[in-house]
Amino acid sequence: MLKHIVMWKFKDFAEGKSKIENAQWMKEHLESLIGVIPEIKSLSVGVNIEDTDKMAYDAVLISTFENKEALEAYKINPLHKEISAYCKKVRECRTVVDFNE
Repeated sequence: MLKHIVMWKFKDFAEGKSKIENAQWMKEHLESLIGVIPEIKSLSVGVNIEDTDKMAYDAVLISTFENKEALEAYKINPLHKEISAYCKKVRECRTVVDFNE
């Protein structure tokens, strides 16, 4: 199994939404892909509960795929690409880690 973890820092205000609203938007839209994109074995998004640490990220995606090929299929899925395009507009930065369990 392959774990795919992504963390984002969001702009204070972008696309008409606050940082927390964009984090919640990402959570809702990414979690809506469960059962829709077959390559996803598991997926959850957590939104940071405190905004007091400048080093902290605003949200994290933790997802599981069978292998690298399944992850690549997920990345090019049009539904995922639509969410990713929105995220690029509202994020300050992103970091990712992929590893085998």
